[in-house]
Amino acid sequence: MPSAPLFRFGVIADPQYADLAPNLTLNRYPANSLDKLRAAIEEFNRHDLAFVVTLGDIIDREWKSFDAVLPVYQALRHRKHFLLGNHDFAVAPQHLGTVPARVGMPSPYYDFSLSGYRFIALDGNEISVFAPPEGDPRRQEAKDLMKALEIAGALNGQRWNGAIGDTQYDWLAAKLKEAKAAGEKVIVLNHYPIFPENAHNALDSDRMLSLLAEHDHVVAYLNGHNHAGNFGVSGGTYFVNFMGMVDTEDTSAYSIVSVYDDRLEITGFGRETDRTLALR
Repeated sequence: MPSAPLFRFGVIADPQYADLAPNLTLNRYPANSLDKLRAAIEEFNRHDLAFVVTLGDIIDREWKSFDAVLPVYQALRHRKHFLLGNHDFAVAPQHLGTVPARVGMPSPYYDFSLSGYRFIALDGNEISVFAPPEGDPRRQEAKDLMKALEIAGALNGQRWNGAIGDTQYDWLAAKLKEAKAAGEKVIVLNHYPIFPENAHNALDSDRMLSLLAEHDHVVAYLNGHNHAGNFGVSGGTYFVNFMGMVDTEDTSAYSIVSVYDDRLEITGFGRETDRTLALR
């Protein structure tokens, strides 16, 4: 008999709910995400999961969208974790500072340990032209990053991408060392991809990739944002970009990740891909 997994967890990326007409150009159906979420949660509730994480873009826009989508999660019988994405900040200016609290997050970035694993959840919106309040210097810092990427000929100097600040970067570096000292493997969670090269990658993807490459206990980096999905391996770390739930009229996308001693097994539902990722 195959060994049982250490634990399993669910993954949702980019439900991006709003009571809006479909965006046929992008093949996105934001109003349909409530039913897709309900179906995903029904499936998750059939399994023994340690938690379910939503990798950002819970809403497409408008503060009132949270009032409709967050109650759907109440049916989930598992612990839930949220990350925030760029669309979660497409709200009136007075609400920008309270988005994390609205979704029940203890802080914009955080970590937790489980069965020999450290999960590090990042706030990839910290340096951006949409999450900080108007006039905040972090907006200009994001513009400077975008300009530098444009000059370098990079694809990702886009206004829908973000980066982490120096304080969060130092926190991440410290958490990676802390996990290493504790003998834990690390899975990093972020809304924004950093590898392979793509127009949706974080504005600081090179800096982030270099940091993770210094740590051989970082086994995976999981993200959303690029709704088409993506996959790559760099420095012994798997980079898995989960597909956007909001895309297409009637097919969904979500996953269950089973963590074994020697591998991660991703079971994809709907459009999402099955993967077996061997661990060193």
